[in-house]
Amino acid sequence: MESPDKPEHENPQLASLHAMGGRLKFKQLKLLIAIEDMGSVHQAAALLHMSQPGVSKALKEIEDAIGATLFARTPQGLVATDMGCCTLRYARLMLSSLSHMHQEMLNISRTSGLRIAVGTIAGALAAVLANALIAFNRLHPDVTVELQEGTSADLLEGLQSGVLDLALCRTSVAKRTDIFHFEWLHAEEVAVAVSPMHALSGTRCVSWKQVVQYPWILFPGDMPLRTLLEREAASNGVVLGLRPVETASTFATALLLNKSPEMVALMSLETLEFFEARGTVARLDLKVQANAEPYGIVTRAGATQSDVLAAFKDCIRRQARSAVRRGN
Repeated sequence: MESPDKPEHENPQLASLHAMGGRLKFKQLKLLIAIEDMGSVHQAAALLHMSQPGVSKALKEIEDAIGATLFARTPQGLVATDMGCCTLRYARLMLSSLSHMHQEMLNISRTSGLRIAVGTIAGALAAVLANALIAFNRLHPDVTVELQEGTSADLLEGLQSGVLDLALCRTSVAKRTDIFHFEWLHAEEVAVAVSPMHALSGTRCVSWKQVVQYPWILFPGDMPLRTLLEREAASNGVVLGLRPVETASTFATALLLNKSPEMVALMSLETLEFFEARGTVARLDLKVQANAEPYGIVTRAGATQSDVLAAFKDCIRRQARSAVRRGN
């Protein structure tokens, strides 16, 4: 009976995670990338200083380990299959992570090597984290802070995988909230933004029936602020369905608003005020009744906390208290 760890190519059967992890090596991932980049076994062999039969054999071993055909022969050369595209995407990520690990280890060997990785949602960046980071940098100039902006879902995934040490986000989107420690930080206010050239800019007492006549820039469907917006629209008896654009990028939203005299978007109040002060966007006189879910400091439950991470948390807390006082 054929072992499930070595399926036949004529009848592919994906190998188990344990089997893949036990048989795949980093140098094999590098070989896959070379084949895709060069488009042929011959050129990949020359690039890697291997024989052509050696590359062919190695490719077959990788496909056996994974349990899928990764490349198809075409008149244009070897082209990655759907399984191959998936494998190559993660192969590049893994090799990139290995490179980053090596670089960080070099930094540790040469200097103090102190580094923390922090993630944030856009609203928290504008309201709290930017000033907290500046204050922390003054107090701890020897510590490198790696900053990542993203959705709460992406940031929680980064925390779970160990890529991030701390995140300012919401935990309601997590499948398991028990694996995270959440410290309440800030109740987020939201407002509706448009271009300063928008027809409704400067209009008093804008209604929801008016704004739904324009195309919206929407958060992706799994984000809490998208849920808030849809709930607010439903409570006002309207539907946001006119040529929407979806993005989680704050910069993309502000840029689109600035360039379009029609588009409308929901933004965190602090983010909107930042762009409004610079003439990029304008705030509509439209009341949003629905409450935004608060965000907080999120870490992995039970994770060991370094002294520098504790110091960074203190800077965040102080800035959050200052932000509350400014709001009052």
